[in-house]
Amino acid sequence: MAPLAVITGASSGIGQATARVLTRSGWRVVLVARGLEALEHTAATIHAQGGTAIVEVVDAGDAHAVSALARRVLERDGVPDAIVNSAGAGEWRYADELPPEAGDRMIAAPYLAAYHLVAAFMAPMRKAGRGVFVHVGSPASLMPWPGATAYCAARWALRGLHEALVMDLAGSPLRSCHVILGEVRTAYFERATGSHERIPGVGRLIPVMEAEEAGQLVAGVVQKPRRELIRPRLLWLFAACHRVAPWLVEALVRWTAPGTRAA
Repeated sequence: MAPLAVITGASSGIGQATARVLTRSGWRVVLVARGLEALEHTAATIHAQGGTAIVEVVDAGDAHAVSALARRVLERDGVPDAIVNSAGAGEWRYADELPPEAGDRMIAAPYLAAYHLVAAFMAPMRKAGRGVFVHVGSPASLMPWPGATAYCAARWALRGLHEALVMDLAGSPLRSCHVILGEVRTAYFERATGSHERIPGVGRLIPVMEAEEAGQLVAGVVQKPRRELIRPRLLWLFAACHRVAPWLVEALVRWTAPGTRAA
C-alpha cells in the first residue's frame, strides 16, 4: 500500500504544496485544516492529477478533535508514515498590541496543533516501527525580532517540541525533523495585516521562496528525514553566524527591525 501522510495546514500555502508534491510521488495524504471549501479545492487538484487525498475538517488546536481524527485515520487509512505539522497562524505585534486571546491562537497553531498530532499518533507509529514527524518552523525560533512577541514564542515552542522528540525517539525507528524556511510567497501576510512591514531589514536580504519550492523541501525531508533543514542557504548562513556570534546577529536584527520601540 502507498505510504500515508497526515498534513495539517493543508488548505493553503506550504501544507497544500507539500501535499501536492507527496501525491505526485505516490503518497496518500490526509488533508487537515479548519476550512472545508479550501480543503476540498486542494483535494480536487490532487485527484485531478491521479493522487489520493482525504479531507478532514479539524481544528488541530483542539486535543479531543485530534484524538477523534486519529481514530478515523487509523480505522480507515491505517498507520501514517508521516505527520507534517504545517498549521500556523499569527500576527507580528508586541504583546500589548493584541487582545489577550490572540496569544492563545498563536500557541494553538503551530505548537498545540503539532503536539496533539504527535500525541495522538505516537503509539501506533511506534508499534508499526516506522514514521517521521516533520515540523514546519520559522527563523523566529532561532533569531527572534522585535514586534512579534507571541509569534516568536509560539515558534520557539514548536522548536522545543521537536528537540524534545529528538531525545524521546533516540534509538527508535521514528524521527523528528524541523524545517525552517524564510519568507514563502503565500497568502499568509494578506491575512496577517501589517506583519510584513516588521521584517527586519537584514531579513529582506534573504530570497523569497515560492510555495512549490517550499513544498518540495518539506516533502524531501518527509522522504529522507534529517534533524534540521534551513533554507534558503543565506538563511542557513545567518543561523550559523548566530550560533557563533549571537550578539552580532541580534544587534543587526534589532538595528534593522522596523518594529523596534524606543527605550
